[in-house]
Amino acid sequence: MELIEAVILDSSVLFHVNGGSTLSPAAHFVFRALHFSNLRKGIHFGKDLSHDEVNLLKMMSKEYGFDCFHSSESTIELLKDEIALAWSGAGVQTLYVVSGHKKDLCLKLSDCGFSLSVLDDEIIEDTNQHPSIKHIKKLEQLPLDICCYNKKAAGKEFIIVGYNMKPSRQQDFAKRGAFPLYSSQQEMIFVPLTYELPMRLQLEQMDAVLHKATDDIVSIELNTSMSAPKITYTDGMEKLRRTLEDHPDCCVIDPLNNIYPVMDRLRIQNVLLGLENLTTEGHSIIRGARFLKVDSFDDLNLGERLVEAKLSLPSIVKPQVACGVSNAHSMEYVDHSSTLFKFYVLGEKVFHAVKKSTPNSDVLLKLVHGNQLKPLVFDSLKSLPTAEKHEFEEVVIDLELVKDAASWLRRRLDLTIFGFDVVIQEGTGDHVIVDVNYLPSFKEIPDDVAIPAFWEAIKNKLRERRAGKNS
Repeated sequence: MELIEAVILDSSVLFHVNGGSTLSPAAHFVFRALHFSNLRKGIHFGKDLSHDEVNLLKMMSKEYGFDCFHSSESTIELLKDEIALAWSGAGVQTLYVVSGHKKDLCLKLSDCGFSLSVLDDEIIEDTNQHPSIKHIKKLEQLPLDICCYNKKAAGKEFIIVGYNMKPSRQQDFAKRGAFPLYSSQQEMIFVPLTYELPMRLQLEQMDAVLHKATDDIVSIELNTSMSAPKITYTDGMEKLRRTLEDHPDCCVIDPLNNIYPVMDRLRIQNVLLGLENLTTEGHSIIRGARFLKVDSFDDLNLGERLVEAKLSLPSIVKPQVACGVSNAHSMEYVDHSSTLFKFYVLGEKVFHAVKKSTPNSDVLLKLVHGNQLKPLVFDSLKSLPTAEKHEFEEVVIDLELVKDAASWLRRRLDLTIFGFDVVIQEGTGDHVIVDVNYLPSFKEIPDDVAIPAFWEAIKNKLRERRAGKNS
């Protein structure tokens, strides 16, 4: 067996089954999965397509990095010549994906040495006569099939990681090379999970599952105690959650119970109180921001409570739920020379980047007065305007102290990949952690540094889990 290093999609598997010049949802799924897969990719179409259909396929090819092959189905040898010309004559094992309705084409392709995935409504096993033909019932099955085939063909242990997150996040990771469907060097294969296939069949092939479950939250209800919140996920994510419970051998990065604290800002602030034990002589203090849970702004004792919590205006008011809306959560605003340090923990490795941040409180108060003393409302993803260069001086950070805090948080939260933001308070030099999040993009870190560390973190987590089961 040779590794599949190239895939050609026949136009017959791409368009909507109900007809018309629109692509099926399955086609969009496969385009995204193959886009940054490290595989050579092509689309083949004959002369039976309309002008609009041809233009659509050319547009999708350009967007997702596919080559276009336009030739008659009766001249398969010409197709082979086209492929050799486009791919510099590379004699790689090519998988051709075609509809089962094109039986004659299937036989011709098989005779010309192509491996075939035949999309059939009803699977008819024909592997005895044509061992190069494999039948699939849904196009969404293709990435998993390629993954399993290459693991078997490699003849060595590949780690298969299934990932589940919203398409835009998937693309952000994939375009940086984080999710190769084919990799001869790292011995890791990444394949997207899909809710269109039985989850049990997918997980049976996985060594690990990487997820961003917060992408699939419909609603979240916090408990008054520190117990796990009541979360309603999408039907698909709920199916994944239940199926994972039945597959304890599959390493989850990270278990849902472990990410609950970072969903609740009040809970994570209470966790950060434990940082006080890290303070040593000769080092700055590292701590979480001072905070207060506010149930109502009509509370007559709110002023006194703010003073008791060592809070003063301006303060930041955030929803308690970090991935939705809930009760208000008042947090200290730290004058920090408009400098933000973003830290990323990938397994045992810690990276950081420096970014311009929001202005100091005197500037914010001027903005408030200009806003008729109304609260400044902002989205944390868009943030407030950043300060100009002349508004702050260079800030020195105690990296040893923050890395100790990162190690402490990793053990305390039992998370594999997470991030947090640090600001340094003017005057006191306190290092204040103002945000903690699960599975960040770590896009500020160069890809050639971050991606290998990302892979290594996953491999180490899997080794650690297997060692624990065998001990």
